[in-house]
Amino acid sequence: MSGSRVDSFFLGNSSGVNFSIILSPRDEETGKLQLANCSGSKRAGDWNLDVTPGVDTSKVTVSLTRTLELCLPNATECCPSPLCMVETLQVLACRGSVMLAQLLIQAEIFANSSFAGNVSENATIIPNQAFKPLGSCPCNLTAGACDVRCCCDLECTPDLQQLFSGSCFTGVFGGDVNPPYDQLCSSQSMEYTPEWFPFLCVQSSLDNTPFLGYFYHGSISTPKVPSFKIPLQTSPGKPFTGYREGDPIITEEDEYFTVPQQSLAGQCVGNAPVAYLHNFDVKCLTNLESYKEGLPHDVRINSGTADFIQQNVVYRAITERGKFITESENFLAAEVLCQNVTFAEHYKFIWKDKNIEQVNVTVFLGSLCDGEILTQRFTVEFLSLNSTNGEELFENPGYQVGKPVKAANLNASDPLGSLNIWQPAGRGLCASATDRPVLFGVDSYSGCILEVDINEDCSLLRGNVTEKLNSLIQATHIGKRDNSSYSDLNDWVEIIRLDPFSSNVSTGGLKGICPDIPANLNIRIIFAKVGAVQGIPQQQILAVQISYSTVLWQFQCGLGCKNTLSFLPLTASVQFIEVPAQPPLPVTRYQKIYAEFDCNQNEVCWPQLLYPLTRFYTGEPYSQCLAKGLFLAFLVLLATIMSNPWFSKLWNR
Repeated sequence: MSGSRVDSFFLGNSSGVNFSIILSPRDEETGKLQLANCSGSKRAGDWNLDVTPGVDTSKVTVSLTRTLELCLPNATECCPSPLCMVETLQVLACRGSVMLAQLLIQAEIFANSSFAGNVSENATIIPNQAFKPLGSCPCNLTAGACDVRCCCDLECTPDLQQLFSGSCFTGVFGGDVNPPYDQLCSSQSMEYTPEWFPFLCVQSSLDNTPFLGYFYHGSISTPKVPSFKIPLQTSPGKPFTGYREGDPIITEEDEYFTVPQQSLAGQCVGNAPVAYLHNFDVKCLTNLESYKEGLPHDVRINSGTADFIQQNVVYRAITERGKFITESENFLAAEVLCQNVTFAEHYKFIWKDKNIEQVNVTVFLGSLCDGEILTQRFTVEFLSLNSTNGEELFENPGYQVGKPVKAANLNASDPLGSLNIWQPAGRGLCASATDRPVLFGVDSYSGCILEVDINEDCSLLRGNVTEKLNSLIQATHIGKRDNSSYSDLNDWVEIIRLDPFSSNVSTGGLKGICPDIPANLNIRIIFAKVGAVQGIPQQQILAVQISYSTVLWQFQCGLGCKNTLSFLPLTASVQFIEVPAQPPLPVTRYQKIYAEFDCNQNEVCWPQLLYPLTRFYTGEPYSQCLAKGLFLAFLVLLATIMSNPWFSKLWNR
């Protein structure tokens, strides 16, 4: 037991059962406990036994009645040593003279270490920690007792120290708080001492070491503690210099202006800051129970020149509620709780240079009832002050990461096109899936599930799948730049389409098996950095390729094969590949010659011909390698001398 009280339980009917407690000393000769009998009582020595009866369970409590304070001078009824008592108890449950249950308790209790004496008014003087550590014996963990193997413990008598004098703790934990360090000239603790050690070692006393003293103290400099506040400068002496691309927009309260956005994990984050000149269009799922209001629309925004502008907010009622409610549960209750919430928020920031000139917000409100799932939409768009007819004239004509790729259908009268990928909702079926535009520089992977009947014709299935994949690409050309003009054909690149492979393999009339189904759409976009505008890279699309990957569809039979419908997953992936804007320079003759000696490009590494003689070889001690190398060189030299004609003439003489 670890305290002065222990609880246990007696299972069964306790009526007519007599509970008792006895002390069970060990036999000095045999070491066994004495036999117990049912003639005990509910008190034994300093121990009491309490029983709380129940229906089928009785609580048995054993408690200590004596004090656990350490003895003061001339005091009685206290603990003479830190280990106050070690006793063995037996709790018996008897019905008459028959023993029903027995509980053995080993009590090992230490004295209470709380201080109960007089408090001195004298303040404790703590020495300078740089020269004398406060804990000079870290292994001394028990107050008033000797810690085994702790030779610096002053509470260990010489007799006790002789028991473990040969296995004391070493290092700082064993009391050596100021050991000799490796750089000390008189230190021999380094396993491999370099040759230059006697010339560059440190000569210092042990009172001034890396562990004690001011060994590392040099010129004191004021530390630069990073501030958790936003570095907003609004004082007249230090005006706010404006926003740069990617900077978070600041409010009047020196806080981030936040709009819900998607994280890398795909979940919506409600307190995500809005970055300057970064457009986004996100959708977030919520219900009435987890719905939370965003940032109030009366918050004023820092324009970039320490001035604050008010948001121009327009509230509108939602008209097509079905586009936002993706799932609804039928409740039998007569009254359903509903609340007026925000369905969509559209922010338009009018900017010029590094400043924000105006903020227009359109908020769509609607009624959300309990049990319905709402797809909220949040859009942020930055428009230049020089824009005309709602079409932005970008100062940087190239693409920026995160902005939609511009597509066109130049073969039609209406050249406006689209390049999208799926945005699944609800059960993830293709019938209910929406789409979203492909964003420049963002590799994407999405898909949906198509329901296929077991009797589906393979040719019709291929045509249906191809039609659904082609519906994502309503374009024939892709804009090279973000400001590509529909009237200039040189501003566009034609989409290269690779038709899906079809082997015309017959299934022999088998149902539920269709080969060569073009279920995967692959979009590869090649781009390059062709320059920079005001330090911002100008990125341009060079080519676009669309291909298909085929799969073998096979009907998946469920439990009992009662369902005649199976699922075919359709996927669409977008990959952006960056290439150099210009072809790389041809390899020079020097580079070709040097490549022959490059160990990373060739299997034969000539510079490592004498590798065993270098310091990098660790298979053998360096001295042995050097001796073997010199002996090998001597043999080569001897063979060279003996092979010379004049040596044979000299030998014959």
